[in-house]
Amino acid sequence: MSLRHCLALVSLVVLPPAAAGCADRKASVPPPVTPTGPAAVTSTPPPAVAAKDAAIDTGGLHVSDAIARACGLPRSDNAPRFDFDSATIAPQDRDLLAAIARCVVDGALRGRTLALIGRADPRGEDEYNMSLGESRADTVQRYLHDLGVGPDHVRATSRGKMDAKGTDEPSWATDRRVDIELATR
Repeated sequence: MSLRHCLALVSLVVLPPAAAGCADRKASVPPPVTPTGPAAVTSTPPPAVAAKDAAIDTGGLHVSDAIARACGLPRSDNAPRFDFDSATIAPQDRDLLAAIARCVVDGALRGRTLALIGRADPRGEDEYNMSLGESRADTVQRYLHDLGVGPDHVRATSRGKMDAKGTDEPSWATDRRVDIELATR
């Protein structure tokens, strides 16, 4: 991307200072949030493959229906969203992540492993979007760790823009998310 195109893009979109890069730069990762939470769970072997099932959308996260049912999470019609070129967890997602952490540490999903799949919209280079998806999943993983979910109970991966379907801003916004699924052992 030329400097002129980069400057034009930045002038059209209001971005936080850490995210004001162009598609040929690595995504910035915000510092981890340090909430108070329960103690870490005992470890189990990491999962082999993420399980596929129906899902609900909540803020910037896409939570599988199996997790929502097991944890008693409310259903939401909100489209999943991360801001453009951002891996910052939205405030409305923090309560959801806290509920999921409680469920994995002390609730119905105790001992189960979560798979976090970071995703990006189709704009930008493949490598950049893969990195951005990874940054989003890693940010959610760190947040869950800070809430007491042990490292053996959550893993993060990225699909970048591989499954993106958006063609305009509203549909691109639904591509910018982290899917949270139950992982198989």
